[in-house]
Amino acid sequence: MSKRDEYIAKIKLQLDELNASIGAAEAKVNAAKADVRDKYRAEVSKLQQQYRQAVSKLDELKAAGEDTWESMVAEVEKVRDALKHSYNYFKSQL
Repeated sequence: MSKRDEYIAKIKLQLDELNASIGAAEAKVNAAKADVRDKYRAEVSKLQQQYRQAVSKLDELKAAGEDTWESMVAEVEKVRDALKHSYNYFKSQL
């Protein structure tokens, strides 16, 4: 497995884990009291949008050629880190 393939697999696993965590948080939101449920649902929606952006960046990285993919790593990590930070903040608010 090439360095690129290993990196893509690592990031995909991290994004999949974050997506599963978002799903678990969404279940908690659905069980919350009605007055806070709408606020939390909006936050979950934002997290899901960030997840889709991260997956899109990962897809761009997958499509990049062997000679250009390394230049995209910083972008992918920035999007992943933003998602992770947003999720951790949201989780702390539950």
